[in-house]
This record gives sequence, C-alpha cells and structure tokens, in this order.
Amino acid sequence: MLKTILLLLAMWGATASHALTADEAKAIAIGEADARIEALTKAVIAGDDKTAAFIKALSEDAVKSSGDKVFVIQDGKGFDPVTGAEVALPADAEDVISNNRMRGELDTALAGLKLFSKDDKLRAEAVAILQKDADESKLPLIEKALATEQNPAIKAQLELVRAAALLASSDKAKRLDAARVLTSSRSPATKTLLLERIAAETEPDVKAALAASLREVDAGLAWGDRFGAIFSGISLGSILLLVALGLAITYGLMGVINMAHGELMMIGAYATYVVQGLFRQYAPGAFDWYLVAAVPVSFAAAAAMGAILERGVIRFLYGRPLETLLATWGISLMLMQLVRSVFGAQNVGVENPSWMSGGVVVMGNLQLPWNRIIIIGFAFAVLLGMGFLISRTRLGLFVRGVTQNRPIASCMGVNTARVDTYAFALGSGIAGLAGCALSQIGNVGPDLGQAYIVDSFMVVVLGGVGQLAGTVYAALGLGILNKFIEGWAGAVLAKIAVLVLIVVFIQKRPQGLFAVKGRSAEA
Repeated sequence: MLKTILLLLAMWGATASHALTADEAKAIAIGEADARIEALTKAVIAGDDKTAAFIKALSEDAVKSSGDKVFVIQDGKGFDPVTGAEVALPADAEDVISNNRMRGELDTALAGLKLFSKDDKLRAEAVAILQKDADESKLPLIEKALATEQNPAIKAQLELVRAAALLASSDKAKRLDAARVLTSSRSPATKTLLLERIAAETEPDVKAALAASLREVDAGLAWGDRFGAIFSGISLGSILLLVALGLAITYGLMGVINMAHGELMMIGAYATYVVQGLFRQYAPGAFDWYLVAAVPVSFAAAAAMGAILERGVIRFLYGRPLETLLATWGISLMLMQLVRSVFGAQNVGVENPSWMSGGVVVMGNLQLPWNRIIIIGFAFAVLLGMGFLISRTRLGLFVRGVTQNRPIASCMGVNTARVDTYAFALGSGIAGLAGCALSQIGNVGPDLGQAYIVDSFMVVVLGGVGQLAGTVYAALGLGILNKFIEGWAGAVLAKIAVLVLIVVFIQKRPQGLFAVKGRSAEA
C-alpha cells in the first residue's frame, strides 16, 4: 500500500521545498487537534511526496505512535515516515486516532497536494474539494497553486477559492474584495458560505456586499436549475421517443393496439443483461464494450419475439383493434411470467460501462450524466435510422403501401403477409432498443415495461397517429413539460396535470399535433 501511495504521489509531481522531518511527522500525528491541524497546514504548504504519503497513511488509519516516535504500518510491519526504511515496531505502539474534524483536514490536505499535479483532472478535483472547506489558513497553499497554474479555467476556480478563504479574514477590505469576486461563482458551496458569513458579519457595508453577492449567486444557480430541468425533460423525452417509435409502427401505421409493447422492451433489457453476463464470464477484458454488442442482440431478440407474435396471433386480428388489445394484454402477462420463471422475480443488475459513468459539470451546480447524454444521442440516431428506413428504402415503401391500401398493394404483387411480419418485427425491435437504453438508467425487472406503456401510447396519440414528426415533438414536449411541472408541484401532480392537458388537447384536436393528409385520412 505504501509503495502504491508513493508511486501515485510521485506521479502527482508535488513540488517540495524541503522533505518531511521527524518533528513534523510527530506534530501532525500526536497532540491536540488544533496543534495537529496547524502542523498539517504548515507541512502541506512546503510538502513533498513523503509528506503526502504520510498524510495518506494517517487518513487510512495506518499510523502508530510510541512515545515521541511515529510509525507507518504496512502489512503489519513498521516503517519510518521520513526515510521509508523498515524499523522495529515497539510492543507498546498505539494507533493514532483522528476525529472527524481531523479527517476532514487530512482530506483537504491531500486535495491541496493534488493542486500541483500535472493532470488537469486531478487539479480540478482538488479545487472542488478545497472550495467546500476554504479558510484563511489555506491561503498560502492557494497562493502557491495560483502562481503555478496555467489552465485558465482551473485558475478562475482557484480565484474563487481564494476569495472564499478571504471571507474569514480580519481585514475588512479583503472581505469586501472577496464578496465582489464571489459574485461570479455558480457553486452551491459558495451560497452556503455566503449565508454563514452574512450571519456572522458585523460590519454593515460588508454585510450589504455579501448580500448582493448572494443575490447574484442565487440568480446563477437558478439558471442552472432551469437548464437542469430542460436537460431532464429532454432526457425523459428521448426515452419516451425510443419507447414510442416502435408503437408509431405497430399502432400508428398498422393499427394494432399492442399492450405487450412494454414487455418487448423488457426482452431487450434482459438481452442486455445476458450479454453483460457473457462478457463478464468469457471476455472480462472487453467488458466496457458489452453494450455495443448488446444493441444488435436486444434488437434481434425483441424483433424475433415480435415476428413470432405477429405470425402466431396478430395476423388473425387485423382490423379488430379491441381484440388485438385483449390478445396482446394476455401475451404481456405470459411474457412477464416467462421472465420471472427464467430470471426470477427480483430485479437484475446491469452496470454502466466506464465510458458511460460520471458526467460533465456545467454552470457550477449542474452535472449532466454521460449515460443520459449518450442515450439522448442514441434515441435520435434510432430516429434517423427509422426515418430513413421508412421513407427511403424498398421495405419502407412496402410498409407504407400496405398500411395505406392493402388490396391495391396485394394486386401490385406485394406479399402483404410478409410485409406485416417485417413491420411488426421492426416495431418490436425498436422496443428492444428502448429496453437496452433503459437498462442503463434504471432497474431491469419483469415489470419494466408497465411503467412506460401508457406514456408511450399518449405520445403516439398526441403526436398524430402514423406521424413520425408528431411522435418526436410529442415525446420531447411531454418530457420537458412533465419535468417543469414536477419541479413546481411534485411527481404525482405532474403526471395528473400532463394527463389532463393531453385529454383537453385531444378533445380540441382529435387527430393530434399532425393530422394525416390525403384521401387515406378520409377513408
């Protein structure tokens, strides 16, 4: 462990003016908390890799003391924190205990040493940690980092950390200057800090400056919340779009009320789970790419099930929508029970690949998760692929011809039964892709499809039956509207409000956002 720590800290490249001394190690590890923190702060300002390794060992409770000597413990053996050499561990050596306050200071100290890393990401993380616990005692460290920082974005954040530290200064002019600098911050931690300083401030003009800064920070955070709601709405809309695209074919074009559509999504999600298990067992080195392989597998699994349903049940019920509703509802129950019998009734875990983990921070208080961003892109890629298939390919021409006028298409030599199977399999396969995407942001279980089937029908009906553009607008519109109302009234009332708005809209415009034009609309 100690060798690993030293290697990592050497990679950080911490600049040192002198090496850790025995007296410094003793002062950091032994004594009252205030004295230890003071010694820790001084050591960090001029610390080297040995200082960082010792602090790391303290944070992991791997330090013992005996009298005035301190030992770093690794594999039950004692090591000198200054030289790194193995030494005999006295029988009376006791663990060095750090309370919560000291642990917080140790974490902050480690973050401070990261300020001198060559890795921009590590330095940005260190600045974020320091921002949560900035005080005047850390100013020398911050000033030192500012003097060497070359990245403009990190330097700007360091300036904000410096201003936050100056808020506790005894110099009134420094506090006023810090209040002005913090107006550009968009961090929730800055808002909390300003609230604390306003409560403690005694000078009226400084208090007024802090209040003005707080208003600016609040305004910036409010914009972050608004953009967060918009992003959440687009994310929800992209999921609804993926779910509804399959229905746009099976219901919008073919007139089949497929209540098993959600279960076809479930099949796609479980296909992703199976591919994940295969990669974990047979190709663990390529595990990060299991999702790429799961996309065609989930499409094929759901499409195959859809083709079986169409040939075995649905083809006997064309033109009788209520009977298709009842039949597919029964099929949905059978599919759920089949999954319970094979995989169990409990949810199964599907992990994000490493390239879908984490997120990107924008506007200070808004983090956009990579899995959501990638799913939004995936939804629109599926949309473009489906649009091209329907409007630009021979299969799409046959599907449109059969759904608009089956007898004439048959007279022209089109195998309508085969086209029906292809179309239903396509819609089912897209449902499988939706299930693959949903596995990355939620639980995968037998009831997965039940949460989206009603919403997806609402999207298709609101957009206009058979209208691809209407499906897009309806999905994104409902997603964004739902998130904005949810932030104001809560999730349950948001669902009710959106449902009421859809009912009112359909009453006024029964054909949806985009009405079908031409003689087929009048038939």
